[in-house]
Amino acid sequence: MDYRKVFAEALEGIRREGRYREFADIRRRCGTFPKAEFFPKDGAETREIKVWCSNDYLGMGQHPKVLEAMHEAIERAGAGSGGTRNIAGTTHYHVELEAELADLHQKEAALLFTSGYVANEAALSTLQKLLPGAIVFSDALNHASMIQGIRQGGGEKRIWRHNDLADLERHLKDCPPDAPKIIAFESVYSMDGDIAPIGEICDLAQRYGALTYLDEVHAVGLYGPRGAGVAERDGVMDRVDIIEGTLAKGFGCMGGYIASDRDICDAIRSFASGFIFTTSLAPAIVAGALASVRHLKSSNAEREAHQARARELKDMLAAAGLPVLENPSHIVPVMVGDPVRCKALTDALMERFGIYVQPINYPTVPRGTERLRLCPGPLHSHEDLVELVGALSTLWEEMGLDRVAA
Repeated sequence: MDYRKVFAEALEGIRREGRYREFADIRRRCGTFPKAEFFPKDGAETREIKVWCSNDYLGMGQHPKVLEAMHEAIERAGAGSGGTRNIAGTTHYHVELEAELADLHQKEAALLFTSGYVANEAALSTLQKLLPGAIVFSDALNHASMIQGIRQGGGEKRIWRHNDLADLERHLKDCPPDAPKIIAFESVYSMDGDIAPIGEICDLAQRYGALTYLDEVHAVGLYGPRGAGVAERDGVMDRVDIIEGTLAKGFGCMGGYIASDRDICDAIRSFASGFIFTTSLAPAIVAGALASVRHLKSSNAEREAHQARARELKDMLAAAGLPVLENPSHIVPVMVGDPVRCKALTDALMERFGIYVQPINYPTVPRGTERLRLCPGPLHSHEDLVELVGALSTLWEEMGLDRVAA
């Protein structure tokens, strides 16, 4: 077999579809976010750009408290953790952070993973193995990490229409009453920006004897009086059995976690290969995340500014006749609907205006719904918003893209 030909043809296929992904080589400027340096592939001199697609929603990745904690941890503990959690890799920083996350979500325990993806994959697959015959009810728009975890579990799955309570109940009714059941869903869906009816889903879970597994990765740090997410904001956090979150978005660092009852966390710790067989997060990263979580538990300033910026940008885009997808969250999707034009648009934003946005194409979103996903934050100024909307308006006109009535 000509192995290289197989790989080359696979790559050529996604190039023809206009969805071949290229990395932007950037270096964020500490203390001046959203500014960054862009390193062109041709070796030309770097130039300044502004980042509009970062998941560091609140800019906590450059917060002085976070940086100070990371520097201190490096001086005290060195670089790496030195092993898996079972073998020398459980530092005091890990223990402190798990306690802090358990408190954040008002649960008995929490368990750290190396990323949110790994947390979902490991937890959802292990839950099915610990609950023989379990049926997983998965929202149709769940993240790839949740889908992969459910697949790896190897049990029966039912996919219910996105945020459709009637369809979820139809599936629940259709299953044996005594079968173990897990309802897996997200709070904020990161591509459309809509929000799940968490309380109503918990009502159905209680009625049909199901566990609830809630992915809050695009909400932790950002919603609720202490930043615990939408479930906290809506007053239903105590009704969710397992909450999964990330430290890489609102908290600005790296890592993922679950928070739940002590026995659930302990069982996943003891059986999940995605936890057992991987080196633990570096102490400096954990220390930074710990400082971020503690700060956002008591500070609402970042959350309030973040929501205000998102609302301001949505209003400005709509006023300019640009097809922003309205939603109740901080996510700002601008619809393009074609992968080639979407990439051409983002290339032009970078080359001509120094604005960095990545095109969002299939398989992240369905074909025909390609888009820009803008991430305004508290560190973007009003002038930054004006500059962005002006650049988009210019390119929309030049490229003949569809507008909406202003």
